Amino acid sequence: MINFDKNNLDNASSPYLQQHKDNPIHWQEWSKEVLAYAKKNNKILFVSSGYATCHWCHVMAKEAFSDQEIAKYLNEYFVCIKIDREQRLDIDKYLMNFCQETQGQGGWPLNVFLTPDVRPFLAITYVPINPRYGLPGFLDLVQSVKQTYSKHDQTVPVYNPPLSQEHDVEEQELIHTIKTTFTGCGFGAGAQFPPHNILLFLLHYYEKSRDTEVKMILEKILEMIAMRGLHDHLQGGFYRYCVDESWTIPHFEKMLYDQAMLLWIYSLAYKVLHKPSYNIITDNIISCLEQTFSGTLYYSGHDADTDHHEGATYIWSNDELQQALTAEEFSQLADLYHLDKNFDGIHLVKKRIAFLPEIELKLLRVRKQRAQPFTDRKFITSWNALLCIALLINYRYTQNHRAKIKAKLLFKSILQEHYLDGVLHHSSYHGKLQSGEFLEDYAAMLLCATYLYEETGEHKDLIEMWSKRLNDFYEKNWMESKTADFKSFPAQTYDHPMPSSASLATMAKLRAAIILGKDDIPFSYKQALHYDFFNLTVSLSQGHWHIIHTPHKIEWKHLPANVMQLYDSKIQDCYLHQCKEFKNVTDLLGSLVSGV
Repeated sequence: MINFDKNNLDNASSPYLQQHKDNPIHWQEWSKEVLAYAKKNNKILFVSSGYATCHWCHVMAKEAFSDQEIAKYLNEYFVCIKIDREQRLDIDKYLMNFCQETQGQGGWPLNVFLTPDVRPFLAITYVPINPRYGLPGFLDLVQSVKQTYSKHDQTVPVYNPPLSQEHDVEEQELIHTIKTTFTGCGFGAGAQFPPHNILLFLLHYYEKSRDTEVKMILEKILEMIAMRGLHDHLQGGFYRYCVDESWTIPHFEKMLYDQAMLLWIYSLAYKVLHKPSYNIITDNIISCLEQTFSGTLYYSGHDADTDHHEGATYIWSNDELQQALTAEEFSQLADLYHLDKNFDGIHLVKKRIAFLPEIELKLLRVRKQRAQPFTDRKFITSWNALLCIALLINYRYTQNHRAKIKAKLLFKSILQEHYLDGVLHHSSYHGKLQSGEFLEDYAAMLLCATYLYEETGEHKDLIEMWSKRLNDFYEKNWMESKTADFKSFPAQTYDHPMPSSASLATMAKLRAAIILGKDDIPFSYKQALHYDFFNLTVSLSQGHWHIIHTPHKIEWKHLPANVMQLYDSKIQDCYLHQCKEFKNVTDLLGSLVSGV
């Protein structure tokens, strides 16, 4: 039995929920029992979603959620639930859809008020404890919610997220949209998130088209991401996004999925665009992962804040830099880096893509002596699976054999830690597994298994089994989850910042069908800047990749990027849905070079 007269987050399997265990609010975890209590007692649900490395989540925890008067009011009239958006992506995506549809935007912390029978009626993000920024104080807000709801509780409709109704587009329309949307720095004004999926799609498109304008866009964005404020130039990883259009000032949190996607992108870019600096960047990402993300699996992320100050670990003063370096070293640093104050001090931003490994390592050693950001040591299956794929891509295109070994060990560790009794668990924390099953995890793991199969010929049994298992998540549309305490609803389709669960599933099913020799139906392209990972799958489905059959794997350095390798007694290449057999591998490779 739950004691609803106290905060019950002390045993939560989430670092984010643990961060709120000392709030005076009687926070509960989402469960059937909590929902039943709210309904029985006719209490409004206040559901607050966030994650452990979120700056504004910390601000609200320190302000409104620590206030005794606010807590007293919430505890009396509401049932308050905290969820970790990284664990309960199904609930968070449902509530975020409602927030974006009703408010025109969203973010975290995501705070939603729902009827006792779980119908959302008001969604907000950060709210200050006292009125400012044009926002009401939080106590005024919740008092108003209580009074308004008591008058209109019967008029709140059931909310069902709208289904995406995007029309099909032709490939050249898709490319035209991307070209005309490009601003010179990215896609759109304001805050700049690394456009992972657009870059993946464009790299594979350039491989077959050699479109010079696409090449210019790729090189410009890859340069901005590598050279400016998104990149931790000392340790090698990347922050989550930059708050400005010029990629100068980052939001300093680091997420595992960003490291995985950028490792994938720069490894592929090294293959396609042949820039040596990209290989150095991939080595540095892997170094960052090993130094700061590595546990049994890889941790979820690092906080933006250090001791409640955003970016404090990463910012320098001019005096600190001069004290850490010799005069000659400082001169070299000033030649490569902008050393003007650009935040609460100097955030290191490069003038060009170049490296000072000895000087940068020297500064990193000094930085490591400072207080470090909080690490979310939760393990997430799908994010680790994406990293597994990225490591395999890195091995393919940079001949980094250690990356292949790491990928195989990581896949094995995910199976050992999270795949028990035929159930793939979404996350774990201190050995405690999360209940419920999610499309994102099965799709990402199936996709990873298809890439491993190309290396070793192994895991064909898992590929077949998980491909069938994905069918359980399909009901006219891909469905986000199968959990006992929340309804099933259509999966996310927006490929940003990660590939959506629906797009991951579509790619994984297609690659599995190719490996298993099953018929597949070509897809049609959809809206650019929204369905970019899905559109990468479309390119494969329409035959724009070479499907090579050989008895033994061909070394990737001999092959173009748009290739899948299958193990077969025959030697053949299937391209544009036409298959051609060859007497030997030499002839096959010759045909790829000549384009015959």
